Amino acid sequence: MSKSDQTTMRQFAIMIGGLVVVAVILIVTALCIYNSEPKETDPTQPARVAERIAPAGAVYAGDTGRAAMQAAAEAASKAAASQVAYGGTTDGKEIYDHLCTSCHTGGIAGAPKVGDKGAWAPRIAQGIDTLVKHAIEGYHGPDGNFMPPKGGNPALTDEQVTNAVHWIVDQAK
Repeated sequence: MSKSDQTTMRQFAIMIGGLVVVAVILIVTALCIYNSEPKETDPTQPARVAERIAPAGAVYAGDTGRAAMQAAAEAASKAAASQVAYGGTTDGKEIYDHLCTSCHTGGIAGAPKVGDKGAWAPRIAQGIDTLVKHAIEGYHGPDGNFMPPKGGNPALTDEQVTNAVHWIVDQAK
């Protein structure tokens, strides 16, 4: 290598070294500025994290577990009871129009159609109390028909279901 080439290489190395030093200084300055700025906080983040890491279930054992399960069941039933369906109306026709019509108009799942006296006669012969019980508790018939408890709406009160059953039976008489 000639003397001129050595000088050029030395100047080039000094220039590269200087650029590296400037880059390091800029990076350190940027990190200092970034760390001194206040971080944005999301007020809902702790709640979202708590919900995300909450256990999906619990294991109960012995009397303590039994008491905890009963307390949870009572809390769930109170919560369901506090939400009365359809604004609390006890009009059987209105309840039928909101819920029952979906199955009892088309005969879904073996449901007897409203006004079909032939389909309703053997059911009415069992007594209105039996019909109300089946509507409240649910029913699996011998011919494959199925009535979900409270028509599939647990927010209905027993009185609402009873009035809907009476209205449907009145249509088949």
